[in-house]
Order: sequence, then C-alpha cells, then structure tokens
Amino acid sequence: MRKEKMEELRSYIEELKTKKKELLDKNSKFLKVERYNCDLNNGKTIVREKLLKGNGNGSAVTILPVTVGNTVILTVQPRVFTESTIGIDFPAGYVEPNEEYKVAALRELQEETGYISNDLREVVKYYQDDGVSAALNRGYVAFDCIKVSGQNLDSGEFIRYFECNIDELFELYEKGYIQGGGSQLLFEKSKEFLKERR
Repeated sequence: MRKEKMEELRSYIEELKTKKKELLDKNSKFLKVERYNCDLNNGKTIVREKLLKGNGNGSAVTILPVTVGNTVILTVQPRVFTESTIGIDFPAGYVEPNEEYKVAALRELQEETGYISNDLREVVKYYQDDGVSAALNRGYVAFDCIKVSGQNLDSGEFIRYFECNIDELFELYEKGYIQGGGSQLLFEKSKEFLKERR
C-alpha cells in the first residue's frame, strides 16, 4: 500500500481508538431480550431467548462501494468491544422497520460516505446470529458510486471513510485489517466482481 494511504488510515485508527470504557449500568436502552417456550415436533420443549436491537430485529445491510474511478470505500469507526477498539469495514447499518433492504443499503451508503449508486447488486444473504436473533442481513456491491454530499451521521456515530484502490483493499484484507464478519463475508463473495475491475 502506498505510504500516504497507510498514514491516512493509521491517523483515522488513532483518532477513533477507545482510550477508556466505563460501565454505566446493566440496563440497555438499545438491546432487549425476549424469552420463549418452544414446542418441538419431537414432543420436547426448549427455552430460548431472542435478542432485539432498537425497535426491530436487528436486520442489517453491508455495502461494498466501488466508485466510478474503480476505488473502494471502507469505513473506520469505534468498535469499543473489539481487541483493537476500531472497526475497518464496509459501510453498514440497520434496516428500519418496514424499510426494504435495498433502500436501507442506499440510505446507509449515502449517510456514512456521501456517495450514491444506481447499480446495487445483492451478493450475499445470511443470519447474523441465528441462535439468538431473527436478524437477516444482506450484503451488496454498489458499482459506479459518485460523491453527492457530505456524511449525514447520527449524533453518536463517529465514522471516517477511507478510499483506496482494489489492490490496496486486497492487501488490507490479507493483512487482517478487515475483521467484521459481515464485511469479510461480503468481500469473499465479491472477489470476482472486484477482480474484473482491477
């Protein structure tokens, strides 16, 4: 990777790293748990807990943006419970209640990066954590992205976006910078698309 691009990425990592965590309370305003008795066809009953996120089930989208210049866009943001406290991933976010997945993907792309795309292709669909959640996630490649605005982040979001060429994306992935499961799966499922654009 070019030295100046690596320095840019490192500056974002340093800026958004967690320096201290303090437990405020154990009651969550965002996460909720429901308990269920589940009767099985074999006559047995099991108890399971279902995790809810916000006002929905936690379904989300992840978007791999490829610009008209064949660069890709990653996000760098605090992920305070990870080892490094930083996440380097593709733009992503939750699907709002009654929102279509593609609409959510385009909305999240523009909110987090200021880019839009008229060529959005679904490449993967998966359950996030099907043991405790109904969250169904979808991953998209957004081709021919163009910059139309600045970021439009929620008050608690701190996201930098990082643009690099496709070879640099492969290098970052191989060196372990991209650690989020959704982004890793989307990258793996999108390799052929990316190789065509190199």
